[in-house]
Amino acid sequence: MMLLSTRGLSKHFSGLRAVEGVDFDLPQGEIRALIGPNGAGKTTLVGMISGRISPSAGQVIFDGQDITALPAHRRMRLGMAYTFQITSIFGRLSVQENVALAARRHLSGKAVSGEVDAALARVGLTDRKDQEAGDLAYGHQRLLEIAMGLAQRPRLLILDEPTQGLAEGEIDSFVHLIRELAQEATILLIEHNMRVVMDLADRITVLNFGQVLAEGTPAEIHANRDVQAAYLGGAPDAAAG
Repeated sequence: MMLLSTRGLSKHFSGLRAVEGVDFDLPQGEIRALIGPNGAGKTTLVGMISGRISPSAGQVIFDGQDITALPAHRRMRLGMAYTFQITSIFGRLSVQENVALAARRHLSGKAVSGEVDAALARVGLTDRKDQEAGDLAYGHQRLLEIAMGLAQRPRLLILDEPTQGLAEGEIDSFVHLIRELAQEATILLIEHNMRVVMDLADRITVLNFGQVLAEGTPAEIHANRDVQAAYLGGAPDAAAG
């Protein structure tokens, strides 16, 4: 089943073609990585998918429904959750209060508490639930954002640069967590760490100059000469790391 599709999706900023004519299909249950050089249009594309940026042209289709005109909060209710490249937590609220705010988008009353506890347990933050979010280490703040996304019971979880700023041990834990979460939600991952991409992704979409350069399995992308020239650098053997 195709959960998410875009058709001819484009965004122009004062003559700059940030994204141009992107056709994109994401089946339910897949982990898809979206990669490309800085300025390739990745965040703009995801902004249009999530409803935070209005497209200049094209369509966004979610679970068979054209949602191009829907605002971001309506898309959240349909089952999209988006964690930002820069953390967007409320620093003066406790960890559990942050997650509760997210859970209240679709739940009320006593059900919120159960949802909060479950989300914090999934990301390993139960013992920090009473701590102020702003006092968390950066890696834990990223996990809190994921917990906030999970509390919305997403069908599609969009993660924008989730490993940025994480230590190696934290990255390993993150990879394990995402594999677990993929049993419950479809994952769209914007990520520069190619080890993470190659370890996690079922398929990879490569953007360059706002257009799809290539799409395929990690092995296919690793061997693609156009991708090597535009992004990964060097011959396939040299880019194995």
